[in-house]
Amino acid sequence: MPIVMFWRFELNSLLKFIAKKALKTFGWNLKIILPEENKFVLIGAPHTSNWDFPLALLAFWSVDIKIHWIGKNQLFRGPLYYFLTALGGIPVNRKSSHGVIEQIKDRFNHAEQMVLAIAPEGTRSKVEYWKSGFYYIALAAKVPICFGYIDYSTRTLGFHRLIQPSGDIEKDMELISEFYQNIAGKYPHKQGPLRIRSKF
Repeated sequence: MPIVMFWRFELNSLLKFIAKKALKTFGWNLKIILPEENKFVLIGAPHTSNWDFPLALLAFWSVDIKIHWIGKNQLFRGPLYYFLTALGGIPVNRKSSHGVIEQIKDRFNHAEQMVLAIAPEGTRSKVEYWKSGFYYIALAAKVPICFGYIDYSTRTLGFHRLIQPSGDIEKDMELISEFYQNIAGKYPHKQGPLRIRSKF
């Protein structure tokens, strides 16, 4: 085993151990049902607190998942490009005629393995609608959607269930809403209705 691969394996093993230990110490449970698919969109909800992100990171590290996320290409300048891409960042040009959905679709098509994480609420504040970009990205890339969640009422983090978007967003959203309806964020009063606009 080349030395670089060895150290990467050791680092991943260490992160996995630390993440599991930290979650156990703070009383969090993991319920992870990993998809068999190598490529999927992972949505995370509800998002009501600054604690959601570090908890999500611990969940990712505990199962050694390489997560990708979308950022404006202006952020990926100079040395930051290498740092942010190493953290899974994908720069997108929102002004390009080749729209964001097409840009991410191309990344999926050229990748052997890719998990794209998106928080559909887009903010910790209460929103009336989820952003629908996650759905149309999955639909265009022909990849399934995995449900990630942080349930503060049971102190459980997990990944569960996949749906393959059918193209009927209203029908598919009923399944997504049914899954998340009893999951409580840290501040439940910040959770908005589980509905989505029909256009991205």
